Amino acid sequence: MKQEYTITAYTENQVGLINKIAIMFSRRKISLESFNTSPSEVENIYRFTIVVQESESVIKNLVKQISKIVDVLKVYVNTNDEIIWQQIALYKVPTEIIMKEAKVERLLRTYGANAVVIRNDYTVFESTGQDEEINKLLSELHKYGLIEFVRSSRIAIMKASEGIHKSILELEKNDPTKDPINNEFLSLKSKIFQM
Repeated sequence: MKQEYTITAYTENQVGLINKIAIMFSRRKISLESFNTSPSEVENIYRFTIVVQESESVIKNLVKQISKIVDVLKVYVNTNDEIIWQQIALYKVPTEIIMKEAKVERLLRTYGANAVVIRNDYTVFESTGQDEEINKLLSELHKYGLIEFVRSSRIAIMKASEGIHKSILELEKNDPTKDPINNEFLSLKSKIFQM
């Protein structure tokens, strides 16, 4: 049975990585509901947040494949119960209606929307929330001449995770490349490499 999953992948910032990950979804004919990438809490480590509707077995196989990409450090998969998530939405509404209709102002306050831009011809409001909240406000604003609407990709934090920061610090602490390599034959190179 299909359900909504959020895949979080921590990666190095490499050219072409988004394409490598996207190909894995397109090969399996999996439609992306949301795709976001941003810097993580660790310098030079990026976080991909991908939302899909799929069965658990398909997701498990997909996560295994994503984990095999060299630039991917760690991949997590979570259901909506296991994460805290939000989206941001922008709504463009005619300013004239907002000024005339007190209902609109109350509605915007009810949904916690804030004015971002106020012009003579339109006003842009932003609100954060989950799909249901954003869609309810969208539905209400259609009644008042909504001009334009846009919603961001999902951003999410796992409830039970310490993030990747601790893991990266452990890796850096145990990095064998930081220890000098002593090669006993380097000082003897003229004797060894003669023809």
